[in-house]
Amino acid sequence: MSQGNGSGRFRSSASYGKLDRDGFIHRSWMKSQGLPDDVFDGRPVIGICNTWSEITPCNAGLRDIAEHVKRGVWEAGGLPLEFPAMSLGETQMRPTAMLFRNLLAMDVEESIRGNPIDGVVLLGGCDKTTPGQMMGAASVDLPTIVISSGPMLNGKFRGKDIGSGTDVWKFSEAVRAGEMTLPDFMSAESGMSRSPGTCMTMGTASTMASIVEAMGMSLPYNATIPAVDARRAAMSHETGRAIVRMVHDGRTMSQVCTRAAFENALRVHAAIGGSTNAVIHLLALAGRLGVELSLEDFDHLSRDVPLLVDLQPSGRFLMEDLHYAGGVPAVMKQLQPLLDPTALTVTGAPIGAQYEKAEVYNGEVIRGVEHPVKPDSGIWVLRGNLAPGGAVMKPSAASPELLTHRGKAVVFETIEDFKARIDDPALDVDASSILVLKGCGPKGYPGMPEVGNMPLPTKLLEQGVKDMVRISDARMSGTAFGTVILHVSPEAEAGGPLAVVRTGDEIQLDGPARSLNLLISDEDMAARLVVWRANPPPPKATRGYAKLYIDHVLGADKGADLDFLVGSSGSVVTRESH
Repeated sequence: MSQGNGSGRFRSSASYGKLDRDGFIHRSWMKSQGLPDDVFDGRPVIGICNTWSEITPCNAGLRDIAEHVKRGVWEAGGLPLEFPAMSLGETQMRPTAMLFRNLLAMDVEESIRGNPIDGVVLLGGCDKTTPGQMMGAASVDLPTIVISSGPMLNGKFRGKDIGSGTDVWKFSEAVRAGEMTLPDFMSAESGMSRSPGTCMTMGTASTMASIVEAMGMSLPYNATIPAVDARRAAMSHETGRAIVRMVHDGRTMSQVCTRAAFENALRVHAAIGGSTNAVIHLLALAGRLGVELSLEDFDHLSRDVPLLVDLQPSGRFLMEDLHYAGGVPAVMKQLQPLLDPTALTVTGAPIGAQYEKAEVYNGEVIRGVEHPVKPDSGIWVLRGNLAPGGAVMKPSAASPELLTHRGKAVVFETIEDFKARIDDPALDVDASSILVLKGCGPKGYPGMPEVGNMPLPTKLLEQGVKDMVRISDARMSGTAFGTVILHVSPEAEAGGPLAVVRTGDEIQLDGPARSLNLLISDEDMAARLVVWRANPPPPKATRGYAKLYIDHVLGADKGADLDFLVGSSGSVVTRESH
């Protein structure tokens, strides 16, 4: 029986193809799992990078998905080998899953590079798992394909559909306003998450899955097939076949994730009302691939794209409805004149082939450009003396009357300060005020949590106020809504102008003009910053990964990657382990 193939056609041959002591070691220990001799005959070895975890509910179905991928790999003549990666549960991890996105990327990168695999299937879904896995894989650049967890079934409460996150925020504010009882609030809890899968609103998980599909990094309908639908298992089977073909064809991740693919993704992101978190993730991914992508691209490329998908939080429906209406291919068909149909996909076909025959089956869920849900979508990038490095907002989720606004700041220095005072009846705040939260950027929290959609003061909720302008260096959940300005850069912890805003200062927001300014003189601003820099805040961590993160994390405008991880190290490993 064959003991290896020394042809060296694939990367894995450097381990499994040698007829020497090292080859003996690599093959022999693998055979302890019952693998026969002939699986080491030079066939492609496919790594299945799985973020399955019972503490990440979004990804709890990935163990089964992996088995379907393996069937396809075996069928196509490959050897599937599953390996774990750190799992980041957005709803469970503290202080925030975003703190660990870069750690997951390091885990994935080194696992792929260090092991004898020729191609990789990334199994993820929860908010930070997909971008973290893609960042890590990009820095190795093997043939790579993505399978998302898939959205959970629509939530149900008293005969109506309810959406992950979006209705949590709505119900919570209704309780605080006295419009919903606590028992009713608690009874909605069990009906919101009815199956495994990601949020079924257009949160960050669904946004990133849609972007993956729009970039050609997955098979069609990856973003929208419900997690528990048999068609996701079938797609996973076909994905196993596809990754083997990719290895044979030598089609790597960088060949698919081109500038054209990013541009297509940014326009689809606008049309679906995607999460603001995608800005940070795509900037970081582009940095790994060496693709030129700037904060302004998110604004410029979406200016001519209206909101076409009527989905929470910007609209009414949920991901299950989007799938039945035609999914991402149908959305891309509506955007056809604005997309580059020649961008390559993982299958080797151009992206245009994935949507050229797509149809819209429900015109209420997926609109045409001539009658959109809203004329404004995408991401607005604001600049001014309060955000010289930029800030972002999502106009489709904001109140139109607040997109141009001038008001006095009510400042909270930390998240603890906010929680202690926001419901104080003595808080000097009215509906025209602007809530300002500091210390929640990448360095400041640390990790940049989803707290930017600050709950409104109870006394204003009781008066019927539903929205206010809110500004912070934090992020917000993709499921959230409101006139919320996020990712203010440089962040307060880094000595950005946000650090010196005081209660009572006037702030001017002009969304259509893309400006955000603190209405004080340049001299006053400079003097305040001198005082701040003379007494900066103490470090948030003195050891471990948190210290590494704080010392090396880039600003939100650069994707919040670690400075030494930008770029790639490739897939070559020259030294043996024994």
